[in-house]
Amino acid sequence: MSAYSNAAELYAQSGIDTEAALTRLADISISLHCWQGDDVGGFEKEGSELSGGGIQATGNYPGKARTISELRADLEKALSLIPGRHRLNLHACYADLGGKTSDRNAYTVAQFQSWIDWCRDRKLGMDFNPSYFSHPLAADGFTLSSKDDGIRNFWIEHGIACRRIAAEAGRQLGSPAITNFWIPDGSKDLPVDRTSPRRRLEQSLDVIFSEKFDPALTRDAVESKLFGIGSESYVVGSHEFYMGYAVTRQKLLCLDAGHFHPTESLADKISSVLQFVPEILLHVSRGVRWDSDHVVLLDDPTRAIAEEIVRGGFVERTHFGLDYFDASINRIAAWVIGTRNALKALLLALLEPTTTLRAIEESGDFTSRLALLEELKTLPIGAVWDEFCRRQNVPVGAAWLAEVKTYERTVLASRV
Repeated sequence: MSAYSNAAELYAQSGIDTEAALTRLADISISLHCWQGDDVGGFEKEGSELSGGGIQATGNYPGKARTISELRADLEKALSLIPGRHRLNLHACYADLGGKTSDRNAYTVAQFQSWIDWCRDRKLGMDFNPSYFSHPLAADGFTLSSKDDGIRNFWIEHGIACRRIAAEAGRQLGSPAITNFWIPDGSKDLPVDRTSPRRRLEQSLDVIFSEKFDPALTRDAVESKLFGIGSESYVVGSHEFYMGYAVTRQKLLCLDAGHFHPTESLADKISSVLQFVPEILLHVSRGVRWDSDHVVLLDDPTRAIAEEIVRGGFVERTHFGLDYFDASINRIAAWVIGTRNALKALLLALLEPTTTLRAIEESGDFTSRLALLEELKTLPIGAVWDEFCRRQNVPVGAAWLAEVKTYERTVLASRV
């Protein structure tokens, strides 16, 4: 008997259909974040680097993508090692300018058509993000909430342009593009006036979202943050601000695993949020002491997020994306490790007898609930995961690492 057959039999004894779990997992897409491949630099000008915005990439592992073609090649390598069919998550600062000059408020689909074509050729969906950082007009730490009308209007125009680009990407690819809005606005020290910037942000967002798009083309998400570098004391777009905004405007709320207090449970927020907003965007990340965007692990917080989504029946109302950028290790390996771990967490959740557990809980038998949850932890998930990888024609176990090492020697080593 194969390892998978044996595992399937053991799961069946607990009333779990491994075949159903594998089928459902194959239908879940994760949006791979382009910015892991070049440390959030983008390609708006030669030698672009992340600057400002309350975020920071650390490390100098060799082989960073320096051009659009290199980034695409690296993404292709990563995708070839990840089971399932996924999506590309693109930031506006990755525009394909073709040697021409264009500022962000004037971007059109023309600067992103090559990315759309690339996704179509690989049967990928595409998501999109305005880039409110690494720009002279973001240097003082305020964009959509700036008191300077010129600066604020520039970033409003950028947001409008990005929604139009996303809608066209969604139309061409036949899959709605999630357009996620995050801004770095805030203060390093304690402000006296916390209200005015938030009023300006609300007004700016209302202008940006005034143009209506078919949700089959694009859907809007807003993302909060606890603090950032340079915004340690005050963030304009706090969780409470965006929660209220998403509820009153019926936007998607983006929940980033690194954007809350270290002791907060992101999993616990999901069912509350989905009482009042139509869908959520999840940025699966890992903060260590702060929003440090470490590579996703198969750890308890990640498992809890997946469990809550599956247990609550929220899979169809959840959009999964990754958001981390580790420059201290091989960047392609970072993509592969994080995405495979996110998928493993979802598989673990799908291999849970939720109906049985809920019935036990409703009967008040908390002893059996705890006992069964603990017994599930030692069932042979590894054999089921390996079977999923085999069926998806990607390396099983750690065999993918050898391919990354070969790519490092033959391709990345030449990038100096």
